[in-house]
Amino acid sequence: MPQVRFGLDVAVDWLRGRSAPPAARETVRLLRTGRLGLVTNPSAVTTDLIPAPDALQRAGAKLAALYGPEHGIRGEIPDGVRVPHGKDAVTGLPAWSLYGETVAPTREMLKGVDAILFDIQDVGARFYTFSSTLAHVMRGAKAAGLPVIILDRPNPLGGRAVEGPLLEPAHASFVGLHPIPIRHGATLAELGHLWSEFGDGAPPLSVPCEHWRTEMRWDQTGLPFVPPSPNMPSAETALLYPGTCLLEGTNVSEGRGTACPFRWFGAPWVNAEKLAAYLNGRKLPGVRFRPTRFRPTASKFVGETCAGCQIHVGDAAQLRPVATGVAVLGALHELFPRSFAWRRNGERFAVDRLAGASWVREAVDQARPWQEIAARWEAGEATHRARLTRLRVTTPRA
Repeated sequence: MPQVRFGLDVAVDWLRGRSAPPAARETVRLLRTGRLGLVTNPSAVTTDLIPAPDALQRAGAKLAALYGPEHGIRGEIPDGVRVPHGKDAVTGLPAWSLYGETVAPTREMLKGVDAILFDIQDVGARFYTFSSTLAHVMRGAKAAGLPVIILDRPNPLGGRAVEGPLLEPAHASFVGLHPIPIRHGATLAELGHLWSEFGDGAPPLSVPCEHWRTEMRWDQTGLPFVPPSPNMPSAETALLYPGTCLLEGTNVSEGRGTACPFRWFGAPWVNAEKLAAYLNGRKLPGVRFRPTRFRPTASKFVGETCAGCQIHVGDAAQLRPVATGVAVLGALHELFPRSFAWRRNGERFAVDRLAGASWVREAVDQARPWQEIAARWEAGEATHRARLTRLRVTTPRA
């Protein structure tokens, strides 16, 4: 099987003179002659692990500025912490923050730039903030009259399966701007076209991956996985994240501050063995639950011993991560009703922003089985699949 290659690898080839399809003529012209602003972070590497700024400059691209999402251009800043503007320590280029004073590039930040490149690894979940950063970059580019070029990357969860409720407008936020499911089944280039349909800007140009097929998960690509954020250390973490991230909306640790974020979960008041037995009895597809204990060094319950479970993925093809996350919420609610609680942001429930709908929380409160809850979002999944089918995309869909 030919080696899967990132859009960045293809862009480097085009910069070095490799012929490109006729439809990519304008993209190639901008890459070779334009002054380029690059939105990036450490996950943007070539297949041989050269960071995007280095790879592009070595191939002759004229980088004028760098722009960083949540966690910053070099990825060292914790989640939720505002990122300042500055100068990139490696390249010496201006380093503008898209997670601080503004989430969209301003005209001042785009001075001297002819086109904006966007190269970050997404993980296929609506509430992972890089897709929202893309939408805001497209809005800023539209205001400045600049094109956006997305250097595409595979969706680690594959592009066949979508899962979860469509986001309702009342719950739109930076962790979900548009009505798509939690597991969206798209690459960032495909989302860029969808964001254009939702009014965020002109349809982006893009550089596709080579030899990636949409049915591929990350473990089938042969590609290196560079953590795109501090609590996304592995592709296996990404498999579970669309479900276990919902725990952020509760008083249960989602494993931040441990070796296995989003794979371990628990709290000091949990009976680990009872919880694991209960969840294994629910027969969730593709996973098993093992009782475990851990002591977080950050986030919830710092320095306290938590009891809970580790989720082990046995069959990634059968895994339904969002349904798994909802089942975990239901188990915690049912087994530990005096201790389990939903977190609030003011008068709103934090989990509603993540789920994109309040009815999911309400159904858990009513002890509805996970199968019933999952059945309720199937119509929205069908709507989203139809969108993906008709999108004008540059990454081939199998």
